[in-house]
Amino acid sequence: MSNLLEVEQLCVAYGSNSVVHDVTLSLASGRIGCLLGPSGCGKTTLLRAIAGFEPLKQGNILLGRKRVSAPRFTTPPEKRRVGMVFQDFALFPHLTIADNIGFGIRSLKSSHRRERIDELLTLVDLPDFHNRYPHELSGGQQQRIALARALAPKPQLLLMDEPFSSMDVELREDLAREVRGILKSENITAILVTHDQHEAFAMADSIGVMKHGRLQQWDSGYNLYHRPATPFVANFIGQGVLLDGEVIDNQHVHTELAILEGAIPDGCPAGSPVQVLVRPDDILHDDDSTRTAVIKKRAFRGASYLYTLLLPGGAEILSLVPSHHSHAIGEELGISLEIDHLVIFPRN
Repeated sequence: MSNLLEVEQLCVAYGSNSVVHDVTLSLASGRIGCLLGPSGCGKTTLLRAIAGFEPLKQGNILLGRKRVSAPRFTTPPEKRRVGMVFQDFALFPHLTIADNIGFGIRSLKSSHRRERIDELLTLVDLPDFHNRYPHELSGGQQQRIALARALAPKPQLLLMDEPFSSMDVELREDLAREVRGILKSENITAILVTHDQHEAFAMADSIGVMKHGRLQQWDSGYNLYHRPATPFVANFIGQGVLLDGEVIDNQHVHTELAILEGAIPDGCPAGSPVQVLVRPDDILHDDDSTRTAVIKKRAFRGASYLYTLLLPGGAEILSLVPSHHSHAIGEELGISLEIDHLVIFPRN
């Protein structure tokens, strides 16, 4: 599968202020990528550079192996065959849904234009909405119409900037899965920008976590959770704590929780101070265990409680426990460990 998008050592700056630093990533044709990170991390600026709205200070952007951005060279957005879905959908309130979708394909013969509009309304499961207006639609329906409009000219790449941010939290993940199905059915290559990891997991094949304008890791959601490349990714993705420890040998590390066994990364010789990632699902409730921790906090999650547990030496860990096992704050909880593989970072 060939790469449709290639970003090479990209830097974007506003005057002397660099906001995106040395980003390299690629996305194969038909795949969905996501730029994920907190507000101000540079993800939207990177998306705008891919669209052609921001000039590059350094690096290259290639679409279909053709260079479209480099320092002092930018192919205009309208000549890139790139579609864009904006945060506020940007639908025209005075136009019908059919005219909104057909806005970018006015050069087509009227019969072909009508055919494409019909096809897209069927694709987004709103086949009878031709003559309605945007204000008559729910937020989710408006989002699907904005997607249909962006797809109408058959772009080679679709870019989406926080497209679900105005939705209820409960709706976002469902919409992300729904949009993923639409894009996959059309074999559309796309990039989503979001700060919500649940949206990213529901929609993307590859996810890039950004911090202060730098790409920390470009990987699958599974690897970001189970094999984070940096402490920032480990903290940002999912839940967990970084527990202080000390390397004993190339297979063991001592922590307050226990002596843990697993592969120790290169550059961490015996005696090295390290941090070990411990996720809530690594800590099991076990009434028969002699290892205990004191419940400091608890949060009800429906099917489970998320307990914050205090170890005797003062370190805190998290544990997910089925909610029919209800324990009070201050109570001692028996725990056992189920850590399949160690994630270890040198401690500075």
